[in-house]
Amino acid sequence: GQLVKMLLYTEVTRYLDFKVIEGSFVYKGGKIYKVPSTEAEALASSLMGLFEKRRFRKFLVYVANFDENDPKTFEGVDPKKTTMRDVYKKFDLGQDVIDFTGHALALYRTDDYLDQPCQETINRIKLYSESLARYGKSPYLYPLYGLGELPQGFARLSAIYGGTYMLNKPIEEIVIENGKVVGVKSEGEVARCKQLICDPSYVSDRVTKVGQVIRVICILSHPIKNTNDANSCQIIIPQNQVNRKSDIYVCMISSAHNVAAQGKYIAIASTTVETPDPEKEIKPALDLLEPIEQKFISISDLFAPTDLGTESQIFISRTYDATTHFETTCDDIKDIYKRMMGSEFDFEEMKRKKNDIYGEEEQQ
Repeated sequence: GQLVKMLLYTEVTRYLDFKVIEGSFVYKGGKIYKVPSTEAEALASSLMGLFEKRRFRKFLVYVANFDENDPKTFEGVDPKKTTMRDVYKKFDLGQDVIDFTGHALALYRTDDYLDQPCQETINRIKLYSESLARYGKSPYLYPLYGLGELPQGFARLSAIYGGTYMLNKPIEEIVIENGKVVGVKSEGEVARCKQLICDPSYVSDRVTKVGQVIRVICILSHPIKNTNDANSCQIIIPQNQVNRKSDIYVCMISSAHNVAAQGKYIAIASTTVETPDPEKEIKPALDLLEPIEQKFISISDLFAPTDLGTESQIFISRTYDATTHFETTCDDIKDIYKRMMGSEFDFEEMKRKKNDIYGEEEQQ
């Protein structure tokens, strides 16, 4: 995905170690099933009946051969016009298969994608299959010692380029002159700046609430049932399966990723809040984790910026959503980059510029 690309191009990977997540599971009719990661698994999977498997295989072969620059691979589908709903129809795929394809392979959070042009979805499924081919057990990687390693890696990169970090500094105010940011005041001193990037919590008057997320961190003393005792996994509960509009995610990790003591497992369940009773909404996920030793529930508001920063030069990120992957976060980073720089963030351009500090070091 995009985050892996960013890590590779910035070479932040040198500060991190990753390990594959053992398996990806999807919820159907109250039970969890492994998302097939090989053809043999697909044939043996009880997720689909025999005829469905054949049709699904045909669909996957079509996706694998699909090349948006080669109309011969389209088979009568117009990537920019044909909706994904019609593509599923073309391969005669049933509702359950559509659910797990859209939510566990293409990683959509809702079913809105069904009525949009199919190009994006096909590319997402392609990304999933190619990642799978690379890592084997699942297409997901997780950093050893936990996600906190990601910002730490970028912090080290920033320090190499002369960035200064001040931790545990209370922010008193953002100093604005003539409608434009000029600095940040902390403990009586002002750090001056021309541009400022911050999250919504610093500028409540420049953001709007767009929803809520419930997250539950659970400590278990056992692997999750029906995952073949996997020491790490992801479970996606497609919204249709639990009569909701958005999916529920579970990410489980353990001592294998150095984030818990031997014999302990940490599962994080999250979803977008849709009713006044969020704890009831996340119950299908918690039921899969029983018995739970201890759980920590948090409900957080989701904010989006109302000020895009053009005038004020304050660039505000969106709040983290309920997803367990970082695709939406990377979209947000690219959006902030575009607002600040006035041009798209271009991976290829980044590649070309890479032979700077590191290139010279390595040649010596």
